[in-house]
Amino acid sequence: MVQVPEKTIMLKEFLKLPETKPASEYINGQVIQKPMPQGKHSIIQGELITAINAVVKKHRVAHAFPELRCTFGGRSIVPDVTVFSWDRIPVDENGDIANVFPICPDWTIEILSPDQSPTKVTGNILHCLKHGCQMGWLIDPEERSLLIYPSGQQPEFLQEEQDALPVPNLIANLQLTIADVFGWLKL
Repeated sequence: MVQVPEKTIMLKEFLKLPETKPASEYINGQVIQKPMPQGKHSIIQGELITAINAVVKKHRVAHAFPELRCTFGGRSIVPDVTVFSWDRIPVDENGDIANVFPICPDWTIEILSPDQSPTKVTGNILHCLKHGCQMGWLIDPEERSLLIYPSGQQPEFLQEEQDALPVPNLIANLQLTIADVFGWLKL
């Protein structure tokens, strides 16, 4: 059977398209819609954003965002969680937070959904690291594990409950373990 390649479009064409729910991403000329987040994904995402912002917002160190479109390096991606150092958050002419983020995050976090390709998600994390991101996390709720991708270092696989999770230097005060992250799944 011969596979017909999907139609490719240019990034500037993609950015003119209406937003979709769930979000679509632009990767290598292709438009790829993310899967709809499910329960485990949503709980981990919400709790993680709350935990990060509790440590960094008050002192204007950084800010964590859910599902924020970031367009850089020829891709337009929507990581589950992005963290930007305070001084890198884009602002508009009024000094308000900008709607468009044409830069890579300082920290990108993806939470694997049941029907999501780990390879595609890892590709987005590696793309972020290539363009200046300090760290990437890939959280797998089904396996109760994390793959940590520190910039310029070997990835690390963590799944023991007591394992402390490495975080970027700008968020050194955040202390989480595997047990903390997957404990959020319990009611």
